[in-house]
Amino acid sequence: MHPSLEYALVGCIAAIGSYLFTPVARQLATKWGAVAKPRDRDVHAVDTPRLGGIALLVGFAVAMVVAHALPTLRSTFADGTEIGGVLWGGLIICGLGVIDDRYELDSLTKFAGQVLAAAVMSIVGGIQLLTLYVPWGHTGIVLDRDASVELTILLTVLTINAINFIDGLDGLAAGVTAIQGIAFFAYSYHLAAAGNFGIAAAPTLICAGLVGACLGFLPHNFAPARIFMGDSGSMLVGLMLSAAATTAVSKLDPQSLGRTGVLPLYLPLILPLAVLALPFGDLLLAVIRRLRRGQSPFAPDKEHLHHRLMELGHTHRRAVLVLYFWSAVLAFGAVAMAVTRGPWLVISVVGALLLAGILITAIPRLRSARLP
Repeated sequence: MHPSLEYALVGCIAAIGSYLFTPVARQLATKWGAVAKPRDRDVHAVDTPRLGGIALLVGFAVAMVVAHALPTLRSTFADGTEIGGVLWGGLIICGLGVIDDRYELDSLTKFAGQVLAAAVMSIVGGIQLLTLYVPWGHTGIVLDRDASVELTILLTVLTINAINFIDGLDGLAAGVTAIQGIAFFAYSYHLAAAGNFGIAAAPTLICAGLVGACLGFLPHNFAPARIFMGDSGSMLVGLMLSAAATTAVSKLDPQSLGRTGVLPLYLPLILPLAVLALPFGDLLLAVIRRLRRGQSPFAPDKEHLHHRLMELGHTHRRAVLVLYFWSAVLAFGAVAMAVTRGPWLVISVVGALLLAGILITAIPRLRSARLP
């Protein structure tokens, strides 16, 4: 079986597992009382079960069991401990999220749990950013073990909270994560095919399982949602996205990409930032907004990007689709920059799509301006 077919099989297994187990998670949430009741800052109008993260974790774990039995992908488990680290970290962060979905933990407890999960993933799984490539110079900054673990934990916690912050509309976090996962998959698979590392690699496998799990969950979660992924899901997928980005960057040797100039040195920084631009941008704006008001950075409000789109006049579903569009343009634009030899063509296409995105976003406001 060709490796690409093995990855497709892993994604399908993750999707099937997530899709089939989501109704079980929904029943469990209903019986246990892990239900999201409508609040002033929410957009849903009825009580909705949480605990979607359990279904996502089950789908991902089942897919990893299947991958372990496949001829090519089994070497991913023999050559490293990354997948085990993701599963252990995912189990911890999902368990923390399950408790929060039921009892609504305080922000400090959640932060401590996020650090613990990220540390376990980094130390047990060996998922560490050992070398940081920067735009200046032609060599990377080699980090010692302690600095590597600390930086990895920091980036992981940031990613977890970035995804958690955008989880405010039905299907938004699952869809955006799937888009970002596909972008990371395309990038890491290209690096493997170009000989930068083995075709059976941890970042590619993590992305395949993550994308499948999100796509399997999405039919239950898209508006009108019958279940929310909750913190058990949003924190879980954030941790997995961080693991995929870190392992891809760690395995990359920029000098082996066959490019001239300094562009290869930028790619390890540009790609994760561009792929995660939407959730990180929302996170940054939210933190600045709350600190200016003298509030905690974790204090909830109703001024996230998705809330602002609905204030412009977009419907619930259309706001989600607009954010899908923005996420896809940024993510795949970054990947295209990384894998093609004509950056100016890519820049032109991405620029045109960004202008189209601005127009699509502003359509309700333009329509209201034309009304007498």
